[in-house]
Amino acid sequence: MEIFSSYNVIIGISLTIILSFIFNGVAKKTNVPAVLLLIVLGVVLQYILKAFGADPNQFLSMLEVLGIVGLIMIVLEAALELELKSDKLMPILKSMAIALIGLVASAFIAAVILKALVKDMSMQSAWLYATPLSILSSAIIIPSVSSLKVAKKEFHIYESTFSDILGIMLFYFLTGRLNPAEDSGVGGFFLNLILTIIISLVASYAIIIIFQKIKSQVKLFLLIAVLLLLYGLGKKMHLSSLIIILIFGLVIANMKLFFQGQLRQYLDFEKAKHIYHELHVITAETAFVVRTLFFVIFGITIVLSSLLSLKVTLISILILISIYAIRYGLLRLFMGKDIFPQLFIAPRGLITVLLFYAIPAEAMVEGFEPGILLFVIIGTSLVMTGGMIRDKKLNPPALEEASEEESTIDETEYLINNTTDLSQLDSTDSSGEHETE
Repeated sequence: MEIFSSYNVIIGISLTIILSFIFNGVAKKTNVPAVLLLIVLGVVLQYILKAFGADPNQFLSMLEVLGIVGLIMIVLEAALELELKSDKLMPILKSMAIALIGLVASAFIAAVILKALVKDMSMQSAWLYATPLSILSSAIIIPSVSSLKVAKKEFHIYESTFSDILGIMLFYFLTGRLNPAEDSGVGGFFLNLILTIIISLVASYAIIIIFQKIKSQVKLFLLIAVLLLLYGLGKKMHLSSLIIILIFGLVIANMKLFFQGQLRQYLDFEKAKHIYHELHVITAETAFVVRTLFFVIFGITIVLSSLLSLKVTLISILILISIYAIRYGLLRLFMGKDIFPQLFIAPRGLITVLLFYAIPAEAMVEGFEPGILLFVIIGTSLVMTGGMIRDKKLNPPALEEASEEESTIDETEYLINNTTDLSQLDSTDSSGEHETE
């Protein structure tokens, strides 16, 4: 039987997406990241494929494309949820500082560990291997923090998004330094960054103004195609392409802020707002599907035997200790004592895998075991699971609190409608109603 026949592939993808939807429900109930369940599903499929004589490595070529599209969708999804208001300036700056310092410090310590314990690894190669291991996974974090308080949820969205962008910029800055002829140095790097921001703003204004005038109902995938095209062209021009996606998301999510003065006359707010809401839905749906396929294929391609190496375990545990030690210090410095469950929410995932496969051939080291990558991804996900479960026990989920509030409101309304003497209302009910208003 041909295991990769058209109908088998359709059935397999459909069942995977259905299971992923179920995993999301399980994740909300148990706080076990859906990503872990998807990786386990991939491992199970790996053994099924081997039983039928198929080669799981056939899927490796799909990982990079899925990873890039997934990354774009995840960053766009996150950007569409970010409100730029004056009262959010400090939280944004704090999360950016934590993301940047945490990234650089974690990469440095991980590089030192890899340089010391991996044979024939130079410091330059160690930095390239360490950077992917130091980037937070917004693909895991954003869906996992929905039950947290608003302030903590926003912090994680900001932090993970900045970590993704800054981490990718650092990685490609390091790869650029491998070739002295093409290395533009720190000055060139920042010039590239400024140029990217300018292009991003111009492109964002142009896209919104043009697309609000398109009358066709079928235009959202056209919009996504334009963004993918800009990302690809940006990469060809050696720009920080992810910033293009981030800035577009921020502009369309905060149109009243960006379209002021003379620019206001070019904005049809109602039409643009309609595009924003539809884009938000389709981006979330696309990110869900791509994220699902990516992590399942990653599970299909991983080599579990590499986890049994004592050296892999030692290196991975040292890296994990450094990650949480640095994170603890940064959170205490910037956030004070209220650092739970933020301390535990530092998973590695899609970006880590994507950048690992993007390490140039001249920087690759044979002594590096891919099991380190898998160990750190699983380890950070398990730590996050433990932290979220702990937080859930100490603090009731926001959903349950909302249900209790609604129950209180219903009781209050019943009393109002059925009692002539309003003074009989319980003070707590009145308080609940006032807070809801």
